[in-house]
Amino acid sequence: MTKLKAVITGIGVYVPDYILTNEELSKLVDTSDEWIMTRIGIKERRILKGEGKGSSDLGVEAVNQLLKKTGTSPDEIDFLICATVTPDMLFPATANIISDKVGIKHAFSYDINAGCSGFLYALITASKFVESGLYKKAIVVGSEKMSAIVDYTDRATCPIFGDGAGAVLLEPTTEEFGIIDNMLQSDGYGRIYLHQKAGGSVKPPSYETIDAREHFIYQEGQPVFKAAVLNMADISVAIMERNHLKSEDIAWLVPHQANMRIIEATSRRMGLDPKKVMINIDRFGNTTAATLPLCLWEWEPRLKKGDNIILTTFGAGFTWGAAYVKWGYDGEKQETGSRKYET
Repeated sequence: MTKLKAVITGIGVYVPDYILTNEELSKLVDTSDEWIMTRIGIKERRILKGEGKGSSDLGVEAVNQLLKKTGTSPDEIDFLICATVTPDMLFPATANIISDKVGIKHAFSYDINAGCSGFLYALITASKFVESGLYKKAIVVGSEKMSAIVDYTDRATCPIFGDGAGAVLLEPTTEEFGIIDNMLQSDGYGRIYLHQKAGGSVKPPSYETIDAREHFIYQEGQPVFKAAVLNMADISVAIMERNHLKSEDIAWLVPHQANMRIIEATSRRMGLDPKKVMINIDRFGNTTAATLPLCLWEWEPRLKKGDNIILTTFGAGFTWGAAYVKWGYDGEKQETGSRKYET
């Protein structure tokens, strides 16, 4: 029996209209464009506005674009996995809500929370279902309304994050394309440096937790930065070595968009030409589980069938990983419409 692989056959994205610039942030907190650009590399980020809007609304737009672009009916989808740290609510899963809103009725769906590594974890999980031969069409979504948990009085964290969503369609193939290899890791010690203090079962919401501003992102920057630089670079090099890939063999690096210095350190360790590195952190910030699909979508017209691509990430947990993907289609031939982000 021919072994199946899971291949990405389409990408859809959505980012909100509202652009929060560094200049506007500097009116809210003691910061500046120079300070943010020097330390993080972000110029602006998108923010979802509107009463009653959540991560599912971002995900719905990305999935609808994906279905339209690939000519796929909601009835054809076998399952949907949503990676998010900002679910609409603790339950039901945001994946359930997205599926309902886009008309996916004959599928199972659930969420994955692996911090900024969520999309990669979800992609690899979904690929195993597809490789089993039991499922033909799967959607993986990374959707985040990070503005819901950002403290806009904390200058250390509020410049970093933005809102957005991306979705990919996974299908089986017998060709030598798709997700070839992956390495995923985690180490729970990192939880003390990056987390949300209240809102879970250990510390349920109360007047006290709200007054103490414990429902926002808590991060100790230096330990997180050091762990991200080390682990994201190490695992990217490790997957290259395991698959006998040299820097010249790689067409593109798709790194999690957390910090320009982390991205640059990773690409240097891999020996890559900077022109091979997908970077849009300056315009969208860190959209957590949405960064990887946002990059893939933006660079899609330049992707060629057979391109060797490395996806790599690092997130809360700590979680990190890398995947070796051999791209499955010529992006310029995909009917993508305008390359403007649809809103």
